[in-house]
Amino acid sequence: MSKRITAGVVRPSPVSIFVNGKAVEAYEGESVLTALIAAGVLATSRDSFGRLRTPFCNMGVCFDCLVEVEEGGRVSSRVRACLTPVRAGLRVVVPEGR
Repeated sequence: MSKRITAGVVRPSPVSIFVNGKAVEAYEGESVLTALIAAGVLATSRDSFGRLRTPFCNMGVCFDCLVEVEEGGRVSSRVRACLTPVRAGLRVVVPEGR
């Protein structure tokens, strides 16, 4: 179930991005972090002890939302999900588990 606000909001047609291989509905122009949170994905990275980290500032300062992104068959270095716009077909890798 989406956690998006829907009342009084007009959005373009949804696109699919893939988070750890699973299709997630998103909207071009929103941040990857927004799409992840709306899909219920809250862990974006791990700290130096291996513990899961969640987004903190949502404005590109803290680096807690670093994710791997693949586009067009090319893996980029880790990017800040809060500053990376959604594009159709984007593949995002986030840590799973505890």
